[in-house]
Amino acid sequence: MRSSGSPALLAKDFERFGRELPRDFAGHVRDAYRIDLSARYLGRTIPHPIGKGSGQLSLNPGQLETDADAGLAFAVLKTVIAQDAGGVQSMAAWAIHETKMKVERRGDGWTVTWKGRGWDRSFDDYLALVRAARDLGRAGLLLAVPSVKYHLPRLHEPFRDAEYAFTTRALADAWGESPLLVEQDFSPTLAGDPLADEQAHILRWLQEAPDRIRAQAPVRLAMKLMNARFDDAFQLEMMEAARGADALVVFNRLFDPVANVAYGGGELSDRNLRVLQAVGPSGPRAVDLCGTGNIHTGRLILEYARRRCSSVQLHTCFQLPLEEYPAAAGSRTQRALHALVFHPRDGLIAGLLALEAQGVVSRRDGELHFLDIVDAHRAR
Repeated sequence: MRSSGSPALLAKDFERFGRELPRDFAGHVRDAYRIDLSARYLGRTIPHPIGKGSGQLSLNPGQLETDADAGLAFAVLKTVIAQDAGGVQSMAAWAIHETKMKVERRGDGWTVTWKGRGWDRSFDDYLALVRAARDLGRAGLLLAVPSVKYHLPRLHEPFRDAEYAFTTRALADAWGESPLLVEQDFSPTLAGDPLADEQAHILRWLQEAPDRIRAQAPVRLAMKLMNARFDDAFQLEMMEAARGADALVVFNRLFDPVANVAYGGGELSDRNLRVLQAVGPSGPRAVDLCGTGNIHTGRLILEYARRRCSSVQLHTCFQLPLEEYPAAAGSRTQRALHALVFHPRDGLIAGLLALEAQGVVSRRDGELHFLDIVDAHRAR
């Protein structure tokens, strides 16, 4: 193996991979820079920390195959709305067709706005997508997991366990191996729903939903936490309440009550990083964290990693105008990965080498390890 972290090598790779990014770029990084980018998502080791969040970019097999060809580490499928055996969905208001997404600048960054919500096709179609995702995973090409919006009751109401039972068991059958990996999505639009006006509602959902899901099948569960319309302290309460999950996705988009849309950009990452920095010694340290929110550079990935996020999931970064990517060719996924990893100043490699120079992370057996940053901060 060569061992080189020189700026000249990084500049050369940035230029040539802008024409064609190798699928196994993580292997190249290990050979050329002696950097192991291995990360974790839902207990699985993945080749690097960058995944795709649930949404319109992960709702058909073709999109998943494109992401697999690009070398993406993982993807979360579009969120399906839970139903019972008769097809009844108590959260049916979220199963509406997406309007066209609008990519626009917000402050110094980018955000995507849209009016739609969850999966609006048949549940059988969703199960077919899960099977396609399963096959890609078994082939070692891409870890792609389902996402579900389950029933969230008012305080005086019971959970609709028939929806939890039918949906979880059907997904487990389609997944075809134990345990089922699944995200529970607290939709960003929920912040604009009257149900989310009461803290007690939210804490009850986070405390009780994991056991209801686990009662139906063996699962490894990630809970995608929203940015509630309360202060930072309540974000920490939500993390504490969700200890029944195996992983937390922290935190989904902010909500603009005037425009009635969820949004991202710099305000989102500023809040997320501030809250994660405040997680104290009594925080949920046994739970893996997956960062999300305005992640558009490798250095931001490392800021989340320094707050214990062992992987990240992006959405906006994969749908910018083509002229915003430095790469001259490839899918948007390839172009985004090229910039996130190889940018000579703001990329993941450059950021890791800078942290090495600062003494934040050291080599083991001649290699830097991305997860050493995560685990060092997790142990504090």
